[in-house]
Amino acid sequence: MPLTKYRVVAVGFVLLYLVFLAGCATAHPAKLQPVEVPAMHSVSEFSDDERFIDLPDPWERFNRNIYNFDYRFDKYVFLPIVSGYEYVTPVFVQKGVSNFYGNIGEVTTLYNSLLQTKGKKFLITLGRFVTNTTVGIGGLFDPASSLGLQKQGEDFGRTLGNWGVPSGPYLVLPLLGPNTLRGTGGVAIDAGVRSEAVNAIDPFKNVDNGSMIMSGITTLQSIDLRHRMKFRYYGSGYPFEYEMVRFLYLKRSELTLKK
Repeated sequence: MPLTKYRVVAVGFVLLYLVFLAGCATAHPAKLQPVEVPAMHSVSEFSDDERFIDLPDPWERFNRNIYNFDYRFDKYVFLPIVSGYEYVTPVFVQKGVSNFYGNIGEVTTLYNSLLQTKGKKFLITLGRFVTNTTVGIGGLFDPASSLGLQKQGEDFGRTLGNWGVPSGPYLVLPLLGPNTLRGTGGVAIDAGVRSEAVNAIDPFKNVDNGSMIMSGITTLQSIDLRHRMKFRYYGSGYPFEYEMVRFLYLKRSELTLKK
């Protein structure tokens, strides 16, 4: 079968899988997490706290529109799919899936620790990856944490910051949420490196329906990522959530850059 047909089949499989999960979530609405209606006011109407309102946000109008788009996508598409996944998947399997993708993510920390000359982080992450890949059966289990090798976490956005690249404007990304211009560049680089690594290894090149399998793996990774993220848009109850999230994200970025 030609590669284009593989892709058509893969997309069809993924869509059917998403519809199935969404159907499960609809059948069991108690599993859905409530999302509040977006607040219609600005923090400036309620507070003079300059920590929130004076942060630079030159693209605020665009960012607010994307923030609201992300909220609606989350509420009506992503969260129902995640709820369906949580309903049909045993907890121990969910944990194994999270461990597996977390282990793959160690590769990003590895090369970024090296680029930042953070030798200790590099060695700890290398130890985690080797331990979990072997003893942890391909990353399905996390014995490394029990051995005191705690997860580190690095990305190319931090690498750019370590090299002196300014953060740039605050930027809310479609589906991915809060970020900065520098962080967005880091996300693109990390995604490109992962893609090239997968293409170089090409684990399913000799397997029937390999493209469909890869699409399923990518889809499951996105679902697992949202499953592990506890944040819910407009779930704080504050009328100035946009400003609060912006403040917390930018401050967190400053703190993690200093580690």
